[in-house]
Amino acid sequence: MIDSSYPVLYTRPEHYIPRIAAVHDMCGYGKCSLGVAIPVLSAAGCDVCPVPTALFSAHTRYPVFTMHDTTEILDGYLDAWKQIGVGLDGIYSGFLGSAEQVALIERLYAEYPNALHIVDPVMGDAGKRYPTYTEELCAAMGSLVNGADILTPNLTEASILTGYAYEGQDVSYDYVEKIINALLSQGAKTVILKGIDHNDGKLRNYVACGTEIVAELAHRKLPYMLHGTGDLFCSALTAAVYAGRDVVEATRFAGEFVREAMTITQYQPDYQQRGVSFESCLGSVAALLVVK
Repeated sequence: MIDSSYPVLYTRPEHYIPRIAAVHDMCGYGKCSLGVAIPVLSAAGCDVCPVPTALFSAHTRYPVFTMHDTTEILDGYLDAWKQIGVGLDGIYSGFLGSAEQVALIERLYAEYPNALHIVDPVMGDAGKRYPTYTEELCAAMGSLVNGADILTPNLTEASILTGYAYEGQDVSYDYVEKIINALLSQGAKTVILKGIDHNDGKLRNYVACGTEIVAELAHRKLPYMLHGTGDLFCSALTAAVYAGRDVVEATRFAGEFVREAMTITQYQPDYQQRGVSFESCLGSVAALLVVK
């Protein structure tokens, strides 16, 4: 039996397959979003129910891509789910195609009140918004902070959500505490702030629950960055949560899983543009199902 002094957000009944709505975009080429969430959560024995927020030919780091916003079909999509009695244990949201899609996530929250709310506020990185994210969409994303059981911003996204200035990746503990406290005061229950870099060969993530920071987790930094690592991190974190791990252990697992996948990625063609290659690491996710 797993025993922890940190919050365990999901206790999984024996033999049960939890169902999780993955509210993300789908990219035809490039390793991110639903292309990551579906295999990672499936490896953890979860039934992934995609809600596609946009369809891309390739991710937005490529110089050429097409995007199809799916907003107009999603109300009918969720109406059909309701009619056939779909049940959900979790709602995991990431990249959104329009500001109107925030209301669709809030609809899911209302229709599935017992589901966990896992919010990866995918808006930007390195101090810049992603090209498809407007001021209106960024403002709408802020409403998902309130009530998030888990919120996983990087420093850029935390800056957008709180209104605090982005100060780069090498920030003080006081800055970390200030920005996390702001997100907690906006209603998030657990905040995982990612990607603090003090240029000492490590990347740090901070975990805060309730009213305080409960853990600082450091992982070895690799000498290159890859697209899609945020999606992979939150998907691995969600997998660990639904395997019954506490939030600190789940965060630690996600950080190490991303590092493991990034290490393998460097041997793949076009790796710095295409994204993180995680497929051969999925055994680590499946191993979460072994009760400790």
